[in-house]
Amino acid sequence: MRFQNKAILSLGSNMGNRLENLQWCISYIHNHVATVAKVSGIYENPSIGFDGADFYNCCLLVHTQKPALQLLDELLKAELEGGRVRNPDGGYISRTIDVDIITFNNEVIGEAELTIPHPRMQERNFVMVPLRDVAQDWLHPVLKRDINHLITESKDTSACEFVLQLPSPVDEFKVQRHNYIAIEGNIGAGKTSLAGKLAEDFGGKIVLERFADNPFLPQFYKDPQRYAFSLEMSFLADRYQQLTDDIAQIHPVNDFVVADYHIIKSLIFSKVTLGGDEYALYKKLFDIMYGEMRRPGLYVYLYQTTETLLAHIKLRGRSYEQQIEAGYLDKINEGYLDYIKTHSGLNVLVLDVSNRDFVHNQEDYLWVLGEIERIVSNDQK
Repeated sequence: MRFQNKAILSLGSNMGNRLENLQWCISYIHNHVATVAKVSGIYENPSIGFDGADFYNCCLLVHTQKPALQLLDELLKAELEGGRVRNPDGGYISRTIDVDIITFNNEVIGEAELTIPHPRMQERNFVMVPLRDVAQDWLHPVLKRDINHLITESKDTSACEFVLQLPSPVDEFKVQRHNYIAIEGNIGAGKTSLAGKLAEDFGGKIVLERFADNPFLPQFYKDPQRYAFSLEMSFLADRYQQLTDDIAQIHPVNDFVVADYHIIKSLIFSKVTLGGDEYALYKKLFDIMYGEMRRPGLYVYLYQTTETLLAHIKLRGRSYEQQIEAGYLDKINEGYLDYIKTHSGLNVLVLDVSNRDFVHNQEDYLWVLGEIERIVSNDQK
């Protein structure tokens, strides 16, 4: 399952301080456009197709929710911010910064504004060599040749000399040190989206709740009183089995896992949906199971206002969720916050994301990463 689009960008500069231009552009893209997951080495090569100074070039692997044409539009804005001036005649000229989309997932795109893969990439060592740094097994979806064969077969004889290696912007965040992160939140809070982004951006394993497999869920939303106990017991058994299988096996140092739920979710929801005797029986079973569960290194609770949750639920369009009432969501939020306040044993981070869109807004996502990083730093003191 892919949570984000993956694109490889080629950056070049042959005017002014070339290294500073590239560093600025990498930072701009990461802070405003897309998550820069990998940065290739910086390579120097002569200008091709016109008489100009030598270029510094590199490639970036970026992750984004944006479709290809929107990504292109925002990268063109980045070029303008970086002082790019285009030749009115359409020919090649020197530039402070040049950004091209070379690949977008494994797609083949033929639009007036954008051709993917870049039509001349296989003719340019200054594109292929740094591309190999960030995607060493990349296969050209049209030519059906991997990047190593394309470089070997290249007719480009111009020099492409390694200069230095820049760090990736994601390297400043050490979220992997938590080893196991559980993302929790109310219905529609965005926990699965955030878990997927963290896992993809930081090379982790994703554990997703198998809610779609629960046969009692649609019936519960139609008749809560009748199906509540069956629903909660089914969820508890499935969550216990999945987390026991997937989480218990992770290495305490070398692995990084992100889950979009924690087992205490079962207790929170059951307290809202079950009556007194049923809840008492349920809690006895829960306490036995919870005592055997591995605790996450960081437990993140995403708080959203009920109004925001209802808007998200409507937008994602799951038919069985459309009858959820505001009062039910209020009780779930209260249950989570009460549990967090009154129980110890979890390293908890509560994030109010009611006015943030960490899925589509890069600045909001970096804010979330900064808050997680702050917890990492505090844990090391």
